[in-house]
Amino acid sequence: MAQMTGGEALAKSLYREGVRVIFGLPGVQLYQLLDGLAKEPGIRFINTRHEQATTYMADGYSRSGGGIGTALVVPGPGLQNASAGIGTAYAASSPILVVSGQIERDHIGKEGGKLHEIKDLSSTISSVTKHNELILDPKRIPQALHKAFAELNTGRPRPVEIEIPPETLAEVSDINLLEPAIHTRPGASKSDLVKCVELIMDSKKPIIWAGGGVISSNASTELTALAEYIQSPVLCTAEGKGSISDRNPLSIGSYRFKNDTFFEKNMPEYDLVIAIGSRIQYPEYLQGRKVLQIDIDQEELGRNYKNTEGVVGDAKKTISGILEMLKTQSEPRDDDTAAIKSLRQDRYNPSTILEPQESYVKAIRSAIPDDGILISGMNQIGYYSRNKYDVYNPRTYITSSYYGNLGYAYPTALGAKVAQPDKAVVAISGDGGFMFNVQELSTAVRHKINAVAVVFNDNAYGNVKRDQINLFDGREYGADVTNPDFMKLADAFGVHGMRVESGDPNELEKCLKSAIDLDTPVLIEVPVSEMPNPFGAGIFSYIKKTAK
Repeated sequence: MAQMTGGEALAKSLYREGVRVIFGLPGVQLYQLLDGLAKEPGIRFINTRHEQATTYMADGYSRSGGGIGTALVVPGPGLQNASAGIGTAYAASSPILVVSGQIERDHIGKEGGKLHEIKDLSSTISSVTKHNELILDPKRIPQALHKAFAELNTGRPRPVEIEIPPETLAEVSDINLLEPAIHTRPGASKSDLVKCVELIMDSKKPIIWAGGGVISSNASTELTALAEYIQSPVLCTAEGKGSISDRNPLSIGSYRFKNDTFFEKNMPEYDLVIAIGSRIQYPEYLQGRKVLQIDIDQEELGRNYKNTEGVVGDAKKTISGILEMLKTQSEPRDDDTAAIKSLRQDRYNPSTILEPQESYVKAIRSAIPDDGILISGMNQIGYYSRNKYDVYNPRTYITSSYYGNLGYAYPTALGAKVAQPDKAVVAISGDGGFMFNVQELSTAVRHKINAVAVVFNDNAYGNVKRDQINLFDGREYGADVTNPDFMKLADAFGVHGMRVESGDPNELEKCLKSAIDLDTPVLIEVPVSEMPNPFGAGIFSYIKKTAK
């Protein structure tokens, strides 16, 4: 036990729990913590230009394999600004820690108008966090951090928030620092493993549906081994891309392809869907198939699909247990990779028409090394990448999951690059989304975060504009925007700017390869015109009905 301020205790406790990077914005309620961090040389502090970026960067850091991403913000507007990134991490089951300041201890909950005051601050983000705690006593800080990291490292990974008033950070107390705990994620019980094996052995033709839980559990090797043993094709969600290499003949890609007939034509052939780490967001694709659902979260079992046998357990350990038991009871199934590879080719080449989005995705894939990390923004090219961009390694493809928010791609890429400085990291955005967090170009330059931003510029919220024109007799409203000269903007920030003047995908590939080799912050602008709908005809059909 030693005397220290609460801020020093928090900094030391964060380091002991494994935090090596904090993305944050300084503010008056945080001074004592910032002073504690200044005395903790093992933690790198990256100051951003907006609180929204702190949590996006923490999320990118976490999902690319850097460990628990940590964000630091002031209360009130700081935490609320950060909520978009917290919500994204929640949707994507990403474990990030958010440290928020508070107003003065004796004024909490009294609505007296203190700076940054919000009544019941944690309730403003409780719906997108797994655990929250208000710490009033500096002696409580190590225990609170212990609890926070237990929540982050067990069960379903999701954001955790703690908040601390300035007096708690400033007070000097005898504080007992704690050693980090060893956290385990249990696999399925033996009885559930038996159930899994029986279902698989009774099935004539299983198919694996791999979600983000496979990635967060680091279970890609185990999933690939299971698929090869039972000769099952693997279908990935966007969050699950990388669960199996797209070079493996058992990979049949993702779902929601434009003009994809797989679910109507081929899904009836499969009598068992093995859903691992996925909440089965689109149960209509299953057409009544029997589902074996494996998930770390009990509440997800059967949530979206009723014809389900649910098994609770960590994906990595549960798949290992299934495979070990299978090997004692059955031989590997006959090689069916040629047929599955043909199925994948049929899905990926439904026509000879190459739409512009696919051309750009192919160019981006060709330019990025196999282990490079792509953050797919909420734009035309990002949508298309969900099924047309091949992924060869886990944690190298990041989406905003069902949160679907503009503006997340570039700051998320910065966080990923901090976690993986030796890998190429590329964010693809539209001009609309990129401008949400354009100021973080400054952060990239200051902290030498050498990610590449590719901005497809149509001077509009292009997807919205096209849909409005198609839905409402050629009318559009509110979708056009006025952009800066992106090359002058890049120069003003000290970022290396490139423009693909012709919008030619081949030129984009050359520029992107060159940008990656430069190893400096780069902004690539790609002027584009209106693009065709990247989705199938049935998407958002309710809008079409109401638009008539």
